[in-house]
Amino acid sequence: MASTPGGSGARLLVGLILPVYLPTFLLSFGEGVLVPTLPLYAQSFGLSFSLVSAVVAASGLGTVIADIPAGLLLERIGRRPAMLIGVAALALCTLAMGLAHVYLELIVYRVVAGIGAALWNISRHTYVTDVTAPHDRGRALAVFGGVGRLGFFAGPVVGGALGELYGLRVPILGYAALAGVVFILSVLFVPEAGRGVAATRRTTHWRQVGDLLVQHARTFTTAGAAQVFAQMIRAGRHLLIPLYGAAVLNLDVGSVGLILTIAAAIDMVMFIPAGLIMDRFGRKYASVPCFLIMAIGMGLIPLSTTFLGLLVATTVMSLGNGLGSGSMMTLGADLAPRQATGEFLGIWRLIGDVGSAAGPLVVGNLADLFGLSAAAFALAGIGLLATITLAYFVPETLEGREQ
Repeated sequence: MASTPGGSGARLLVGLILPVYLPTFLLSFGEGVLVPTLPLYAQSFGLSFSLVSAVVAASGLGTVIADIPAGLLLERIGRRPAMLIGVAALALCTLAMGLAHVYLELIVYRVVAGIGAALWNISRHTYVTDVTAPHDRGRALAVFGGVGRLGFFAGPVVGGALGELYGLRVPILGYAALAGVVFILSVLFVPEAGRGVAATRRTTHWRQVGDLLVQHARTFTTAGAAQVFAQMIRAGRHLLIPLYGAAVLNLDVGSVGLILTIAAAIDMVMFIPAGLIMDRFGRKYASVPCFLIMAIGMGLIPLSTTFLGLLVATTVMSLGNGLGSGSMMTLGADLAPRQATGEFLGIWRLIGDVGSAAGPLVVGNLADLFGLSAAAFALAGIGLLATITLAYFVPETLEGREQ
């Protein structure tokens, strides 16, 4: 039953704190710790920009491999078991990565961690979709995205400080410990949402995925393209900013972490207006300006010659990214058919994770061939493609749900 706006929506958000928002904050904090340190940790193995980008992108490759199987699996075993399996794999593989000694280990552990992340991400997304009505969903998922940005607020500066003081392995081991805490929280506080679905749909199989692809071909072509472009610029910036700061501006890891943390502060305060805009005016009123502003910020990076210049460019990007907090998750949740939510969101996450994996690879390969400035301009162009696709080829899903 759809809840009414106001008090019931507030109660819904409170009810999501322990099963969804707190675990999301902890993992996002851990991911933030890795932003300034993982590229430099990989580079310490004596790797080129392309190989460093492969390490960063390997987690995305794992999620690409696992997204659709994860969507099928969670309909068979339920949301909660899928969350637990996913975060356990993420914790163990991150621990192993922090203890690695050769390049191949980094790739293998990151890929398997990405498979775990696919299970975790799709089960969370489906869980929130199950328990929210359309007129509450924008706020619920904007807070979801905003909590992740809140984790990023302190993560990079802590990661940079830990890496500088104790070595680049320590932040990675710290992330593994946080993932272990999330596993415990999920055991204690995550109920099974969609239990009836999970219990009655034990026969989900790949033919249903094919049927969804045919039935929603236009959606996956248009909205899916926007999802790819959106995640490319979002993921690519996490590799480009640390490498540009270290290799071009000669900043130390602590300074890079400070830039990312200040920018994350701008990012995180935008999730409240983002949710209100999506639920009151429409999803596109948040998503279209989001990627336009991100593209502008990315285009400013090659013009940066100092710490302050890189900080300005990064905060512009964060302003745009914060405005789109939860926007692509909300779009996917709106579009998902209720009789096949898990399978649809598995495909949706796959499309986005292709973009997430491709973003760092584009940065690394273009940087090796033409330099980091060229990679930044390429990502700016990709951000513009996301803007145009969302503005002109993707329908307003809030209106569709309300009719």
